[in-house]
Amino acid sequence: MTGIAPMNPMMPGLGVSQDMPVVKEIIHCKSCTLFPSNPNLPPPATRQRPPGCKTVFVGGLPENATEQLIVEVFEQCGEIIAIRKSKKNFCHIRFAEEYTVDKALFLSGYRIRLGSSTDKKDTGRLHVDFAQARDDFYEWECRQRMLAREERHRRRIEEDLMRPPSPPPIVHYSEHEYDSKFPEVIRILLTWVERGEVNRRNANNFYSMIQSANSHIRRLMNEKAAHEKEMEEAKEKFMNALSGILVQCEYLLFAFSPSSDVVSFKVLV
Repeated sequence: MTGIAPMNPMMPGLGVSQDMPVVKEIIHCKSCTLFPSNPNLPPPATRQRPPGCKTVFVGGLPENATEQLIVEVFEQCGEIIAIRKSKKNFCHIRFAEEYTVDKALFLSGYRIRLGSSTDKKDTGRLHVDFAQARDDFYEWECRQRMLAREERHRRRIEEDLMRPPSPPPIVHYSEHEYDSKFPEVIRILLTWVERGEVNRRNANNFYSMIQSANSHIRRLMNEKAAHEKEMEEAKEKFMNALSGILVQCEYLLFAFSPSSDVVSFKVLV
């Protein structure tokens, strides 16, 4: 440990690590003083870090320690969200960020003294450790789900970029538009069939175009049958009218035929 300058692990912007050799220095606060433990002693043991841990357990507090004193000591590590103080000499502190927990762990093993008092109730040895909290785990799960959604979205975009372009969507035309667009639809269908461009992705579109073409053909056949029926009815109507006219002409010829004979006889006499 020789040659390493003492440092305050709670200095702003200092990234601390549990494995980094650090000579801890005395920390002076407004209401108390923190004295580092013997550097020759092994570091305090800690439990396994829970996922997304932002909460620490702090034991060994002086009996006369107040919540204001706890805030004064640990707010130097980072923003504190909540403190749950027990009637005994321990509490739980929840920070706003995960990295501040690492700073708080460096205070483990420090001896704390309130003011200049040597009373037993005003002294203690801090023990800081990871703590499990449902809020921490819930936020961690939400963050993991968000990252998973972002990853799925990124992969979907990459797959869409690598995927060949889809055929144009099926457009629903009116009957008038069908008449003008039908040759184009037939040309597209023939192109797909001849080139073998029908696959799993555009099979639904191809089947829809086949159905549309089939429906259009049925409509044309129905129209043809209707026009043929109208033509037959028109022929029948024409023949009936023509027959009536011919019959009337025959009646007129029959009526005028005797009169013509009489007139001719009188002229001869």
